[in-house]
Amino acid sequence: MAKYIPYDYNQTSMVVINFQDQIQLGTFEHAVHYLVDNNLDLSCFDDTFKNDENGRPAYDPAILLKIILFAYSKGITSSREIEWCCQSNIIFKALSCDSVPHFTTIASFVSGYPESIESVFEQVLLVCHEEGLLGNELFAIDGCKLPSDAAKTWSGTHKELHNKRVKLKRLIRHHMDKHQKLDVLDSDESLQAQRIKQSIDTLNKASDKIKKFLSESEPRIGKGRRKSEVKSNITDNESAKMTTSKGTIQGYNGVATVDGKHQIVVDAQAFGAGPEQQTLKPVIERIKQRFNDINICSNIFDTDLILTADTGFSDEANMRYLHEENINGYIPDNKFRSRDPKFANQKKKYPRASRATGKYTATIPASEFNFDPVTLSCKCPAGKMLHLCGIRRDAQGRDKAHFVGRLKQCRGCELTRKCMKNPEAVNRRNGVGRQVTFSVNQKSEPNYTDWMKHRVDSDRGKQIYSHRMSVVEPVFGNICINKRLQRFSLRTKKKVDAQWKLFCLIQNIEKIANYGKLAT
Repeated sequence: MAKYIPYDYNQTSMVVINFQDQIQLGTFEHAVHYLVDNNLDLSCFDDTFKNDENGRPAYDPAILLKIILFAYSKGITSSREIEWCCQSNIIFKALSCDSVPHFTTIASFVSGYPESIESVFEQVLLVCHEEGLLGNELFAIDGCKLPSDAAKTWSGTHKELHNKRVKLKRLIRHHMDKHQKLDVLDSDESLQAQRIKQSIDTLNKASDKIKKFLSESEPRIGKGRRKSEVKSNITDNESAKMTTSKGTIQGYNGVATVDGKHQIVVDAQAFGAGPEQQTLKPVIERIKQRFNDINICSNIFDTDLILTADTGFSDEANMRYLHEENINGYIPDNKFRSRDPKFANQKKKYPRASRATGKYTATIPASEFNFDPVTLSCKCPAGKMLHLCGIRRDAQGRDKAHFVGRLKQCRGCELTRKCMKNPEAVNRRNGVGRQVTFSVNQKSEPNYTDWMKHRVDSDRGKQIYSHRMSVVEPVFGNICINKRLQRFSLRTKKKVDAQWKLFCLIQNIEKIANYGKLAT
């Protein structure tokens, strides 16, 4: 018969644990523990406490900061799960000195101290500078759009939200009529009547929620060139509806500026807007102020620093700003690859899915349309006049005449399948016909966008811009994949901005742990 080691669940055991021994050298937790205890001044958190003489003692901000940063580094953002880890995980118990903060305390620390977290971010950045991790030679700017704690179904302009409330009222009346019929019939279907009543209560709450929002808030006006109304959100009105590669989301754009030497994040801000053009100037101004505040440089852009960003940050206003401020920037427009001979065969080598499968035939180019710049009229290849929607100014500051074909004309046209990218769109109720755009001022004077085109298209510009992706994209990969930041768990711009800075802090502390001297 086989022999096994005996065991008894009723036995008692006392294990002696030294918390300092659990924090091993060379690990992220050791870097966080060392930095918080020896290099960071956390007195910025003291101003919010008024328990010097009376009141219960509060948890030390050093303890809370350690466990939150370590939890975020493991992809744990739930305050309840962090509390549970402090009860069961030995590393959390070592960092917290066997204290177990309540989940509400953890949640309020993340969302209630945005200014203090900004101070911690600057102090860690100064440590990176002292450790020689900042090159201050190349900065790359990019944005990472993530969903927030708000549903996009509650988004819309004030007119759209008003129409939604009208539909809810109509649906409430329908349920009320149905409920009254059941009462008249004296039916035994009490369960059905109860469900209808619950539906009425839910719809009334939704209607009251929209009514309260419309009465208390003003329409949001975009910061773009057209200054038109943008969609508001009832849950978090500072977030925005954004189009990403994974679809449309309701969230924030986390913009990070990364140093090219060791991928240190020198600036991290969250913006509740999809277009990135309006974020470039605030980011640059904040970098100037931050480097001046921590006494690294009075104006970092007066040095030989090179600034790069992708095409999302390119427009005429930003190019003019870079030129007037004498900033050595390289930000290409969205046509820069078409001017590069290296990408001449890009479309043939990597065809689009719709073109590769042969589902739709080639689209008739806009050059086949008869455009008259004098009368601002356009005639399609079938001889039909297109409707002028208006003249709009593009990101490069050029006026464009936008024409759209009428649905009645495009539905019965024999060239529809050759002219439209998606011919089925003309059969939809809210579809549109063929759209074409022509430049009104073809012989306009050179502008600041042309100045940037010459910089980016030069051999030096191509060489510099080729480093942008290798600098900033790995940072987003580390934060979103390794640290599993798939969405922001907070609401309002100030709180989301603090959470974004905490994740960027983890990136910087990891670099200190791997390449610095303090934590080794």
